[in-house]
Amino acid sequence: MKVRTIAYWITTSFIALETLLGGVIDLTHGRTGVVSGPLVTEVVTSLGYPMYILTIIGILKIPGAITIVIPGFLRLKEWAYAGIVFELFGAAASQAACGNRGNLVAPLSLLCLAIASWALRPANRVLRVDGAD
Repeated sequence: MKVRTIAYWITTSFIALETLLGGVIDLTHGRTGVVSGPLVTEVVTSLGYPMYILTIIGILKIPGAITIVIPGFLRLKEWAYAGIVFELFGAAASQAACGNRGNLVAPLSLLCLAIASWALRPANRVLRVDGAD
């Protein structure tokens, strides 16, 4: 059981950090000093998305990252995980649809980490079937 808890916290910490930093990078359009601005904006525009999508996604990523780490809020956690999975799957699907098959590794790897984090949750972080939080 201890190995499962360690694996949960490793995957959750990594996906939460990536989602949090990704949200900040999206909101600032890459002008954080962490990643060069043109990289984020070029990726988004090369996929055919408008620039304002970065603001929308960035606003949602930050609370999602926080939600999966803090205790409680089980129903909100489910929504946060769903949002992270949708965003990463959408990123991979967008890259594939545009023929950028070489750019699939990062979103698919992160998608696997997000799913692993969700699947490894301890019992006190799982929403019960009866809906009680």
